[in-house]
Amino acid sequence: MKSDHTKLNEVTRRMFVERMAKSAFGLSLLPYFSQQSFAEEAIQATGQTKPGFGKAKAVIMLQLTGGMSQIDSFDPKAGASKGPGSAVSTKADYQVSSFLPEIAKIADKITVIRSMTAKVGVHEQAQYLMRTGFEKRGTIVHPTLGAWAQNFLGPSHQTLPSSVCVNRSANHGNGFFPATMSPLPILDPDEGLQHAISKADASVMQKRLSLLHQMDSMFSDAVNDPSVSAYNDFYESTLRLMKGKDLQCFDLEKEPTELRSKYGRNKFGQGCLLARRLVEGGVRYVEVQSGGWDMHKDLEGGMEDRGAEFDTAFAALVSDLDSRGLLDSTMVVVATEFGRKPTFDGSGRGHHPLVFSCVLAGGGAKRGYVHGASDAAGGDVDKDPVTVGDLHATVAQACGLPTEKAVVSPNGRPFTIGNKGKPVNAIFA
Repeated sequence: MKSDHTKLNEVTRRMFVERMAKSAFGLSLLPYFSQQSFAEEAIQATGQTKPGFGKAKAVIMLQLTGGMSQIDSFDPKAGASKGPGSAVSTKADYQVSSFLPEIAKIADKITVIRSMTAKVGVHEQAQYLMRTGFEKRGTIVHPTLGAWAQNFLGPSHQTLPSSVCVNRSANHGNGFFPATMSPLPILDPDEGLQHAISKADASVMQKRLSLLHQMDSMFSDAVNDPSVSAYNDFYESTLRLMKGKDLQCFDLEKEPTELRSKYGRNKFGQGCLLARRLVEGGVRYVEVQSGGWDMHKDLEGGMEDRGAEFDTAFAALVSDLDSRGLLDSTMVVVATEFGRKPTFDGSGRGHHPLVFSCVLAGGGAKRGYVHGASDAAGGDVDKDPVTVGDLHATVAQACGLPTEKAVVSPNGRPFTIGNKGKPVNAIFA
């Protein structure tokens, strides 16, 4: 009788081995840890070669969801657009909002892009665009920069994942690349990596592993799919992680209390500290999400609350990386869905994708530099527009990724990083 295994699609087969691993080990880590063979298969399948790293060996992407007001953060204005804050001087030759006093102290270490522009002003679609560099389409899911990097460069560590997302689930991850390139989600940085410690002793674990190998052998022989067979490597690498010291990267209790307080005792602040620990340990791409930036009402209260958390955490992260000699090899990106309208109604501002601000720090970016400009009101780009695709291509170039090299998706369409966006070379030192 012909086996029905051969009728299963890739997702169904992957779910099968994931559930076996979870039942045997008490783990929910799959498919985040993988051996070099996974990346080699993806590279061979797309005909890519590894170009090597650029100056940025790691990326920390800070996603401010909801839409940060450019005028009340990195591009303060006067007159009718002014809003509740004021412009303050910084350690560099530009001003920021008075809501960002700690960032003003490290402004000489960062690049501010004041000419970001997009056409998407709806939350879900704008988040997708900023995370992937592509507008959302119903026919395909696009990968994040972490997955692009893993496709071209292979895994960044033998046991740790190449990508991690903090304070959100793992959607907007691997896209059309293999599931092994998905980010590992950490929903609460204080809790760290959940379900990573097995309650079973070594002998029980070995028996379970032996049984799984037998089941995998029968399954992979029937399906004849190398991606299923390769999950045997996952079991071994997971056991090495559980027995080794790499799990400590996820444990914020290893950090001094004073430093944890410096980042801010909130999910975003602790997420930024966790990001520093992870890139220090060998994770290539870490996203940390901060929600609550949709300030239609009470913009002043929102900036005093959410803005203050961001101000404290971002300044601490940049300073911490710099003091450890990691800033030159780590690019920190401050990204947001879109900007806010220049019209301030006394309470808040509406969505405005035509112009907004993003920030880069480290990884070869200039220090104390402002790229582009908005007009006097802060409602449109005045010079040097930068699209979301351009931003993705810029970060990719900092990492040494081939921004013009196309990868053919499973549906036969070629895609490039940032959807043919062009790197902004002027921001590099």
